[in-house]
Amino acid sequence: MRGAADLSGTLWAMTDPLVIAGKPFRSRLMVGTGKYPDAETMRRAIEASGAEIVTVALRRIDLDAPKRSILDELDWSRYQILPNTAGCRTAEEAVRVARLARAMGLSDWIKVEVVPDPKYLLPDPIGTYEACKVLVDEGFVVLPYIPADPELAKRLEAIGCATVMPLAAPIGTGQGFAVGLEPIRIIVEQAQVPVVVDAGLGAPSEAALAMEIGCDAVLVNTAIAKAQDPVLMAEAFRLGVEAGRMAYRAGRIPKLPYASASSPLEGIVGSNS
Repeated sequence: MRGAADLSGTLWAMTDPLVIAGKPFRSRLMVGTGKYPDAETMRRAIEASGAEIVTVALRRIDLDAPKRSILDELDWSRYQILPNTAGCRTAEEAVRVARLARAMGLSDWIKVEVVPDPKYLLPDPIGTYEACKVLVDEGFVVLPYIPADPELAKRLEAIGCATVMPLAAPIGTGQGFAVGLEPIRIIVEQAQVPVVVDAGLGAPSEAALAMEIGCDAVLVNTAIAKAQDPVLMAEAFRLGVEAGRMAYRAGRIPKLPYASASSPLEGIVGSNS
C-alpha cells in the first residue's frame, strides 16, 4: 500500500509542479544540510524527504581543507543546489558570498540571508533588499529570506526576486507560526512569485498548514536534522507538505458559526416529520 501511495503522490506532483525561475520541481519541500549528527544520516534524510532543492551554507565549505566537505556528501546531479549566505551580517557580505558561489561554479541560484542579530537571527529587511537588488542586476536567481512583511515581499518581487521566503518563527526555534498566519496569508494573496515558508517550523502539521493557506513550498532544516529520527521525520514532512498542497487544491469547507448536520434530519423513525 505504501508503494501505491507513493505513486499517487508522484503522479499528483507531476501535474502540479513548483516552478521557480522557469524550472519545474515535483517536490514542494526544500531542505537544509546543517545540524545532522553525521553525513550518512543527512543523506538518508534528504532522500526520504523527496526534496529536489537543497540549501548549503557557503561558510561550511572549505575548499583548501584536505577533508571532505558538504559538497562531497551528496550527488548534486540529483538536486538543485541552493547556496546560502548564512552568517552574513551586511548586504556587502552577502553579495560577496554569492559572487564566490558563482565563481566556484556552484550555482547562480542564491538564498540571500542578511542577519545582523546573532541572538534572534531575524533578517535585516533593508540589507536584504540592498543585496537582492545588486544580485538580481548581476543575473542571479535570488531567493531571499525575509521577515513576514507583505510590503517588503512586494518590493522584492518588483525588483526581480524569484521567490520570497518569509519566516514563520526565528530560525531553529520550532515555534511554528509565531508570527501568525495573517501576514503570510497576505503575502500569498499578493505574490506573483512562489512563496516559501522558511524558518521556525517544528512539525509536519505546521508544514501542512503552510501549504493549506496557499504557500508554494516550505524549507525545513532543524526540525528534521535535530529530530530523534531524522530520516523518519523527513518522510513525515514530505507527507505533510503533500497533504497540505492537496488540501489547498481540493478547497476546504467554509467555517460556519453554527452546526450543520451531516445526515438528513427528515424522515427519522419515530419522528413526526
